[in-house]
Amino acid sequence: MVINCIIIGHGAREHVIGEALVKGGANLYSFMSFKNAGLEDLSKKIKIHSETDFKEIIDFCNENKIDFAVIGPEAPLVVGIVNALEKGGIPCVGPKIEAAQLEGSKIFTRGLLKKYKIKSNIWSKEFNSMDGVTDFIDEKGADNLVVKPDGLTGGKGVKVYGDHLFSKRDIIDYCQELIDQKNLFILEEKCEGEEFTLQTFVDGNNVIGTPLVQDHKRAYEGDSGPNTGGMGSYSIENHLMPFITQEDVDDVLKDMKNVVAAVKTETGVEYKGFLYGQFMKTAKGNKLIEFNARMGDPEAMNVLPLLKTNFLDVCQAIINGTLDKLTIEFDKKATVCKYLAPEGYPVSPKRDELVKINMDKINKIGASLYYASIYRENRNIYTTTSRAIGVLGIADNLETAEKIAEKGVGCVEGKLFHRKDVGTRELLQKRIDHMDSLLK
Repeated sequence: MVINCIIIGHGAREHVIGEALVKGGANLYSFMSFKNAGLEDLSKKIKIHSETDFKEIIDFCNENKIDFAVIGPEAPLVVGIVNALEKGGIPCVGPKIEAAQLEGSKIFTRGLLKKYKIKSNIWSKEFNSMDGVTDFIDEKGADNLVVKPDGLTGGKGVKVYGDHLFSKRDIIDYCQELIDQKNLFILEEKCEGEEFTLQTFVDGNNVIGTPLVQDHKRAYEGDSGPNTGGMGSYSIENHLMPFITQEDVDDVLKDMKNVVAAVKTETGVEYKGFLYGQFMKTAKGNKLIEFNARMGDPEAMNVLPLLKTNFLDVCQAIINGTLDKLTIEFDKKATVCKYLAPEGYPVSPKRDELVKINMDKINKIGASLYYASIYRENRNIYTTTSRAIGVLGIADNLETAEKIAEKGVGCVEGKLFHRKDVGTRELLQKRIDHMDSLLK
């Protein structure tokens, strides 16, 4: 029996999810606000329309006899796409609006973690006005603070003292800016350490981990420049990090299981879908930086191509609550994903620039390519104002995977740039040394 699946979303994350569904034997349909050339090539049928127009999505699903939907991005999740689709008789891989607030509201999340005494939580305080802000800064110390708007920010709204803010006045000014925009915000503990990402499959009760990934948020080499949606990521063949032990993974996975249970207790709704935990290993233990209610972009590209288990079966087990009946395995390989972005990204990106791709050469090298925010016209590819293409290398070790990704990047021509240092031994060593210095 052939399964008809729909993917909602239009980025490289959705491209790799779509690829995994097709590889599993599904007929793929895609509903996206912006045409993704990779999804177009994989799909039986596509529709270009708002990803939050639930009636249109339900009609498209009914027309094409869709068996289930996979929701890629966070924006539709936090406004209730799963509630709408399931009410319309379409099962979904993705959390309902109540559970998706783990990403949709940082205030909700910190409050939940505090109430249920989740070990990896950090101190924080929420604000809906400037009342008490100065006192809190004085109490905690400006250099110990991070400012986070409450809602979705696309990875670009969080400001950290020492990286984006450099004085008490800077913090106050940014808080005032958020209040002027009618945004709630939290001031929370600044952690010192190395971040790592644990993406999980969740069926309401069972939480299954995937290989650890480390992302690179800063635009330029050496972790400099403004924050972006992510300029690349890597994973290592043992599915850990040189500075993250199996004990660390067990520690944060336990917290994620406790959070899934807390969401059910607090909201009455089971969390189903993908849950992404961004953690930081510090001298004081593993600390939660944030949750995302979906897979990462680029981190999905590091994990799904390694999945040996049929992804279609994983999705159906998430929906049916039977992940514990499924053996989920991943290849013991390393991955490196490098993102090509338009020149000037993220501040003043060049748009509508021609991109030439030598797919024959990419295939010979053994790299994979995932389309993000580019568009195709008359068989030509052009840039938009966001990240353009993710290039993935997979190999038995990190060094070889990085070389494959870098060679793959060399097969793409245009007014683009990427971080050459993503996945390199030098950058990894820098992070190992940083962690060693903190744990002394």
